[in-house]
Amino acid sequence: MLCLTAVQSNFSRFTPSSSEEFTSASRSVKPGLVCCGIVSAWTWSATLLQSSTAAYTFGVSGPWWYGAGGSIQVAMFGMVAAKVKMNANGAHTFLEIVKVRFGTAAHIVFTIYAFICVLVVCGSLLVGGASTVNALTGMNILAAYFLLPIGIAVYVVFGGLRATFICDWTHTIILFAIIYTFIFRAYGTSPEIGSLARMYDLLTQAAIDVPVAGNANGSYMTMKSNQGLVFGASALLSGFAGVFCDQGVHPKGTTKAYMLGGLSWFAVPWAFGSCLGLSARALQSNPLFPTYPFPLSPQQTSAGLAAPAAAVVLMGKGGAVALLLVVFMAVTSAASAELIAVSSIVIYRTYWNPQATGAQIVRVSHYAICAWAIWMGCWATIVNTFFSTNIDLGWVRTFPDIIPLRLNQVALDVLLLSPAVIPIILTVWWSKLTRAGLLCGSIIGAILGMLAWMIGCWKINGEHFRFPNLALPISAVCSGLTGFLFSGLITVFVSLLKPNNYDFEGTRAIAMLDNAENNDPDSDVASAEKREKLPSDFEARPTDPVAQEDPLCHDTLQRVFRRAAWYSSAMSVIVILIVPLTMFFTNYVFSKRFYTFWVTCSIVWVFMSGTFSVILPLLESRKEMVAIVKRLGGLVTPTKLYIKS
Repeated sequence: MLCLTAVQSNFSRFTPSSSEEFTSASRSVKPGLVCCGIVSAWTWSATLLQSSTAAYTFGVSGPWWYGAGGSIQVAMFGMVAAKVKMNANGAHTFLEIVKVRFGTAAHIVFTIYAFICVLVVCGSLLVGGASTVNALTGMNILAAYFLLPIGIAVYVVFGGLRATFICDWTHTIILFAIIYTFIFRAYGTSPEIGSLARMYDLLTQAAIDVPVAGNANGSYMTMKSNQGLVFGASALLSGFAGVFCDQGVHPKGTTKAYMLGGLSWFAVPWAFGSCLGLSARALQSNPLFPTYPFPLSPQQTSAGLAAPAAAVVLMGKGGAVALLLVVFMAVTSAASAELIAVSSIVIYRTYWNPQATGAQIVRVSHYAICAWAIWMGCWATIVNTFFSTNIDLGWVRTFPDIIPLRLNQVALDVLLLSPAVIPIILTVWWSKLTRAGLLCGSIIGAILGMLAWMIGCWKINGEHFRFPNLALPISAVCSGLTGFLFSGLITVFVSLLKPNNYDFEGTRAIAMLDNAENNDPDSDVASAEKREKLPSDFEARPTDPVAQEDPLCHDTLQRVFRRAAWYSSAMSVIVILIVPLTMFFTNYVFSKRFYTFWVTCSIVWVFMSGTFSVILPLLESRKEMVAIVKRLGGLVTPTKLYIKS
């Protein structure tokens, strides 16, 4: 990554010493690479490990609901991206928009929400990643807690946001290559399974040996799963909270990129979880299974060890290495996005030095990234030290059979972050929103969510109520649904009592970090010298058509917004209602032919996702790559190359 950053700095017009390049990649990243970045940054270690655990625990419904819980929100975020382009195109974070529109109090509240989200995500990444590294290699888990984030911080500091995108693309190649390897091994060449028909037979026997409570006929091959449905509801609420509050996901590309990203990411947990999670369940009676003749214990299940168990049986040590690599890639890619998110949240320019130059902002961002990388290790160590017998990956994604207390990312997401979702959306969307409505909705909604969390758990469990029961998905649903809905209702109601009539002129006036009035003179000279040294291949046009004075721009964005609304609505109806609920209410148990069709669809979808995420960025940037290669070889031609957004 450091080598690629050096090539970028010396052989393209972009340099990470520019604050605009460091924080937003100069707004020149194309849809294919943004789609790849979304897939990579949204593929946490928990995505791979716990989608597999969901399949192991609930059957085919688990990975489907896991995928639905994150993909439709990313697709819906395309609408938000269109609104941000329309009403606050110069903004780098939603916090900037909140500050300009509603002032300091609202900005502080949502800065706290943003930091909580990053803290929860980073904890999830390290707990899952370090646990897997420890289980497969025996590496000291405390060392893993520190070495993972510090190593990631090195290339993020040197390369900025564009380095994370390039890293995402590299990691995505490895991710899909390993997913394809496991799929072909499990369904094609493995002597333990080797075919879809054999997998079906093994899962049928597993349902007899260890039936799933609440599933139709106890089967693993049915969408009629009561526990799976509750898990799906909690995953959906967690997905909204995670996407809309996470600065690592907020607008850094086009609406098209978010639509492609949501579509592509869905296949990762669906295909990967269905393959390794169901393989683990099918192979539990195999003598090669690590816990043979017993299934995984609840503690091992909640630690996310279903996927490693299946990988070892299917491919031996090679499977363990492959899984270790893909989990490591997931941790590094997602953590790099979170480190950039932290640097964008830093409030140095807002409160300490409003006249900060771009160079000063980059320097403070570097400090913030390094400090947060160390804090990530400290946070994971604190969790491990004080709750070592009770906290593991199970609380990162909740499951009904968990007994001990866990650090549950779903529960924390829906408990702490869901009340912020609707206020964030309305901030860039609704002109009548008021500061009082925003603050009342986000704060009162959080309080009501916490009350619903505890009261709901108490009412559901009765005399068996225990603190660990707060980790159950049904408790998370009570909290998340209450906070989500009531925050929205309160925000709208209070705003309508004395509605605003905001024209968004203030947010549209948000300037880029390296504009004329804030630029460092030394940086200007350096940039000018660099442009003079670059060959004509790199003569660039403005990269953001939205930023140009085009009278049709607003109308174009309105059409983009409507297209995104139709797309996300259609995807939501299909993924959440038509496919799963039709089979849920009919108590349908998959036949062998339908199971074959189901798995085939997941395989085709994941191959399409790989094409969007790996091939499309190459096609979009082929001219730039040719120009760089020519310059590296001293073969520059006079042909003009225009870098487009």
